Amino acid sequence: MEQVLFIVWRESVEAMLVIGILHAWLSQNPAAGGKRWLWGGVLAGLLLAALLALGLFAASEVFGSYQELFQAAMVFSAAALIVHMVLWMREHGRSLKRELEAGLAASRARNNGWGILLLVALAVGREGSETVVFLYGTLSGSEGAALWPLLLAGVAGFLLALLSFWLLQLGGRYLSWRLFFRATEIMLLLLAAALFTSGIDKLISLDILPALVDPLWDSSALLDDMSASGGVVSALTGYRAHPALMTLLAYAGYWLAVLALMRWRSRRVATRLAA
Repeated sequence: MEQVLFIVWRESVEAMLVIGILHAWLSQNPAAGGKRWLWGGVLAGLLLAALLALGLFAASEVFGSYQELFQAAMVFSAAALIVHMVLWMREHGRSLKRELEAGLAASRARNNGWGILLLVALAVGREGSETVVFLYGTLSGSEGAALWPLLLAGVAGFLLALLSFWLLQLGGRYLSWRLFFRATEIMLLLLAAALFTSGIDKLISLDILPALVDPLWDSSALLDDMSASGGVVSALTGYRAHPALMTLLAYAGYWLAVLALMRWRSRRVATRLAA
């Protein structure tokens, strides 16, 4: 439930940022029917995300006896997508506003309302599709999760996003965009680690990966991952009170890979800026 709240909160704020940038530009640079095309693009983007959600649930039924393997694949896909999103935002976050406005300016110059709609639909659809994949991966990694608590967590996440966006729009008086993205970047990487860990646990339970040593230790006296507080830590970080050696090795490998990717992307950005 905590994962759902965080994902909906973070992705909703980012979607609101995109829509806010586009709306502000159209307010300052009126185009024929511009705002109608904007909101049409928002609806089209949400429709694309809804179609993806239906496709994923339909695909899980089609796989039948291989459903658990499909769900494990979606858990790993969600973790990989989170890491990719963090790396992409680190590289393109500063130029996001400029790129969106350039796309709008090009469509306005051609008096192309459909171009505005397509730009908005792709921007919103990207955020919505990421949310769908994240949520599907989260639900695939949660055995027997009740529906109503998850729906309530999603609504709470959206309401929290509205509050956060309002605070962010106050110009950094209470919360700055820089602080928001840096803090949520760390939380997203931890969440991806949690999803990756649940995927490894699922592969171990399916006898696809060996546990090696299970359990490697028992830290439940310090923090039991079956308790309320331990469950939250487990859901958001991948903590295990009774980890298998394979799970621990995979967790360490995840962080080594993330750090290597971050260093590689940082060097690439530095080289591009120096050119």
